[in-house]
Amino acid sequence: MPIQQATKLNTGAIMPLIGLGTWKSPPGKVETAVETALRSGYRHIDTAAGYDNEKGVGVGIKASGVSRSEIFLTTKLNNPDHKDVLGALNSSLGLLDTDYVDLYLMHWPAPMTKDWKADKSLNWIDTWKEMERVYRAHPEKVKAIGVSNVSAAYLEDLLKVATVVPAVNQIERHPSCPEHDALAACTNAGIVVTAYSPLGSDNSPLLQNDVVLRLAERHNITPANVLISLQANTPNVNVVPKSVTPERIVANLKVVDLTEEEIAELNAIDKTAHLRTCPPTWTGWGNLGFTD
Repeated sequence: MPIQQATKLNTGAIMPLIGLGTWKSPPGKVETAVETALRSGYRHIDTAAGYDNEKGVGVGIKASGVSRSEIFLTTKLNNPDHKDVLGALNSSLGLLDTDYVDLYLMHWPAPMTKDWKADKSLNWIDTWKEMERVYRAHPEKVKAIGVSNVSAAYLEDLLKVATVVPAVNQIERHPSCPEHDALAACTNAGIVVTAYSPLGSDNSPLLQNDVVLRLAERHNITPANVLISLQANTPNVNVVPKSVTPERIVANLKVVDLTEEEIAELNAIDKTAHLRTCPPTWTGWGNLGFTD
């Protein structure tokens, strides 16, 4: 299947196929990672208030010398900030040292208190309605809104009442957690999927999987490149591999065309080796509609 060049959002904006993920990229390292990525050709940087690295991301963007207008920048509403969407957005803009973000995501459909307990006094659907209001009121600050970690079941509930269809749903997606139901639901609704943790996890067993190793040898690429290529070959999906190692950041840009048969082989891994590296239960809101 031919590799996509980019994904087009329902706002009309073009979102790059491969971005730099910055989860677990701490201050002191994230600056160089972002600068390296942008100097190497990346044009999407993905961060979040919950990563505690937005300031470093902003420093890296400035250090790269790449014009802000050429960069697609994503950040996310933190779980304890569901009561103050605009305040949280303004805080992120200040830390990032930018006037706007290209995409603002609800990080989890799971409101929490400041001490990271589930806040059952709030409903995430109401948070989305507030995100819609902020989006309409402040087009100079946020160009698109979306969600993250939203299951097919939760998405169905959201679309019943949403007056702005999310532009993106960012979810964990790799051969051991392909999320076919969520992808299909998003595609049917005109929502682009961003795949995070495309390698599975740090020291992922996928990097030693026999199918992945065989395809890596066949295409003369690394196992990581096979896993990133799977997302790049999947319609309506873009991908944000993460690293703070300059060599790996550059290497992660290499993707290849995969055949339908190769894609099917990779997607079949889930049948015998299912793995979700970021279970939703930590939020105190149960499985959030994910059935595994």
